Amino acid sequence: MTTKKHFASPPKRVALFVTCLVDMIYPEVGMATVELLERHGVEVVFPAEQTCCGQPAFNAGYRDEARGLARRFVDIFEPLLRSGQVDAVVAPSGSCTAMTTHFYDILFEEDAVYRGRTAALAAATFELTEFLVDVLGVTETGAHFDGKLTYHACCHLLRELGVDHQPRTLLAHVAGAEQVELAGADECCGFGGLFAIKNAEISTAMGRRKTQRLAESGADVVALCDVSCLIHINGLLSRQAQRCRAVHIAQLLVNEVDVEPRPAEVKQDGAGTVPSRRWQDAR
Repeated sequence: MTTKKHFASPPKRVALFVTCLVDMIYPEVGMATVELLERHGVEVVFPAEQTCCGQPAFNAGYRDEARGLARRFVDIFEPLLRSGQVDAVVAPSGSCTAMTTHFYDILFEEDAVYRGRTAALAAATFELTEFLVDVLGVTETGAHFDGKLTYHACCHLLRELGVDHQPRTLLAHVAGAEQVELAGADECCGFGGLFAIKNAEISTAMGRRKTQRLAESGADVVALCDVSCLIHINGLLSRQAQRCRAVHIAQLLVNEVDVEPRPAEVKQDGAGTVPSRRWQDAR
């Protein structure tokens, strides 16, 4: 387990590690992250040359390819810390944070130089909610949400980083929200990166269990801390014509999420059920 850096005073400047999926699919999550950090007095530096941290290749067993990407990540971010240009690195992703802070040790176990640089970098790299709560001491962000709110604990965030009370603390202080508990909140949604491709049927079944529990909770929105889970859950919610949707916690905390109006009840043959939008989901 990586020992995190202790700050005598709150950091004033951080480097944003935005991650591939945020950059390519949900850039608004990156922008919300920047706004959230700036609201709390932190200047955000964005190294434009950053690329993938190597997690997909690492998980697929392509260690040499992953090592090349990991060296690039270290070469970009570690000098910023060592030179004092930034105080920490922050990412809106538990998954990629776990990769860079935990699994680089495995990639560089036979490379003493990079292993040392990686250790220093890992100590100062934080997932967003971890940084807000544990480092900045933030518990309330001025967020407001008029609706039912629940939380899904993403696997790497919870199991690899041990981050759980931090996002829950921030969500508990969202004004106006009716907090509802999600049964099996700590259970995997089924995405798992390449797992969803190689084991699509199992992945889908796990995802359907998650969306069923979301339906049972009555939540308008499920907040989470990883875009990967967001993509998977929202895809299933959409195909099932569910009203609930998944949102990244950063967007919720900067008031970029509104409750969608509840649709009029659709009745079919006297039943108050909405027909499935795809034949595959009707089984």
